[in-house]
Amino acid sequence: MPFRFDLPALRGGLLALAAALLFGLSTPLVQRFGAGLGSFTTAALLYAGAAAVGALSRRSAAREARVRREDIGRLALMALFGAVIGPVALAWGLQRSGGAAASLLLTLEAVFTAVLARAWYGEAIDRRVVAALALLTAGGMLLVWRPDAAAEGLSVGLLAVALATLAWGVDNALSRGVAARDPGAVVMLKCALGASAALAIAVGLGEPVPAAGAALALLAVGAAGYGLSLRLYLLAQRAFGAARTGSVFAFAPFVGALGAIALGDRSGTASTLLAALLMLGGIALHLAERHAHAHAHEALTHEHAHRHDDGHHDHPHAEMPEGAHSHPHHHAPLRHAHPHVPDAHHTHAH
Repeated sequence: MPFRFDLPALRGGLLALAAALLFGLSTPLVQRFGAGLGSFTTAALLYAGAAAVGALSRRSAAREARVRREDIGRLALMALFGAVIGPVALAWGLQRSGGAAASLLLTLEAVFTAVLARAWYGEAIDRRVVAALALLTAGGMLLVWRPDAAAEGLSVGLLAVALATLAWGVDNALSRGVAARDPGAVVMLKCALGASAALAIAVGLGEPVPAAGAALALLAVGAAGYGLSLRLYLLAQRAFGAARTGSVFAFAPFVGALGAIALGDRSGTASTLLAALLMLGGIALHLAERHAHAHAHEALTHEHAHRHDDGHHDHPHAEMPEGAHSHPHHHAPLRHAHPHVPDAHHTHAH
């Protein structure tokens, strides 16, 4: 079978888009069902639902690589930033800002993810991507900056949403280190840790107990918008890296903004529309990137789910497995040139 270099990027893009749709729709729903609830209570319910999805979607060791003991520290940090700081800041900010503007501001998560992916992993960022990040940042600043004093409270709420995007950017960059592990197990452990921490803080602060209807609704929103979305996000990162996954995931805020408008939010202004256009331009630029050059693969032994029709896995088996499977395997040194993305086999420096 010929080496089809475009498939990882296509598959990764579709997975990230599906994750974006689920998460984007969750934002206006969190604003609606979390109204009047404590921020930590809201976060605990969202991630409890997400943890349940992770537990139900775990796969066997023959299909996916197991989470290892050395991953626990990284998972704890992911839980702190992604399942405590991020959702708490979002829940607090959504109660003090317009749903459409807050949803659009979540696009900044792509900026933080791309910058951290470059700083921590050396993922390539060319001039096109720099321009894309500049447009996304300009749109975010336009949303937060409000010259009229009457909007001071709104700006504070949007700043809290911006803090949530920074926390999730850190979480996204950290998650690249476990993208090769069973995504169901990663979702379960991260979200269970985050939900437990948020619940303990909620009880300690004396936050009110939510009504049964609101609790069930937030559990359901968490299951789809955080649990299933995170699973798809991890699979996308595995396919084409943290920065590009963040770029496609930047469609989520626009889905959320449309959802907020459909639910009756009318807080948008002309500056909101201009910010949306800037951010859409940034996303388009980022997704138009094409990266190809001669590069070397050093000898490598690792474990992850893989197939034998992708051009990088030609090791022998006594009986060739069908489809994706997982086991420790070795890669011999190789040098070639082709369009590629920063997946598990393309971590070279630039």
